[in-house]
Amino acid sequence: MPANKVYDMQGQEVGEVTLSETIFGIEPNIPAIHEAVKNHLANRRQGTQSTLTRAEVSGGGKKPYRQKGTGRARQGSTRVPHYTHGGVAFAPKPRSYRYPINKKLKRLALRSALSLKANNDSVIVVENLEMMNIKTKEFAKFLSAIGISGKALIVTPEHNENVILSARNLPGIKTTFASLLNTYDIMDAKTFIVDKAALETIEEVYGK
Repeated sequence: MPANKVYDMQGQEVGEVTLSETIFGIEPNIPAIHEAVKNHLANRRQGTQSTLTRAEVSGGGKKPYRQKGTGRARQGSTRVPHYTHGGVAFAPKPRSYRYPINKKLKRLALRSALSLKANNDSVIVVENLEMMNIKTKEFAKFLSAIGISGKALIVTPEHNENVILSARNLPGIKTTFASLLNTYDIMDAKTFIVDKAALETIEEVYGK
């Protein structure tokens, strides 16, 4: 793969790095990406919705009117679904939407997503992505210096409190670390910003 520019926290170009062919240079598998994103969204659903069936609505024990002779349709309860204040037909109940997908498929989807970003020149490598203090304004200046507009995913080698807190109030900016990457976050972001050390971790963990 061609060399990718490396920037510092001032937005200055300080070198180049060659991205791994096995991570950033494969032919993107779109169906794998779709399946991984669908799985991610399903797994994070709360599934707490709950409405009352006709058996659970209070009242309705008395027959509203006699069976015959009224000229109306027969009714046994005022809590049937077609009555106002009645129960819900096929009422949704709490459930889990989680389902597993194959580990190989997950990795293929992640590599495909990263390869798409690389193909679109949307991968930015930063040398020592670090904040000495928690300063949102300073972090915004850094993003502006490297030309970021819109959504971006920032990847650090490990949990970095100063970076997380500096970036959390910036709209469209999300932070994570190398071992917690997922396909949805990569595809949701316009730009993939990665610390050079985190890049090595990604290549080590996902390049196998």
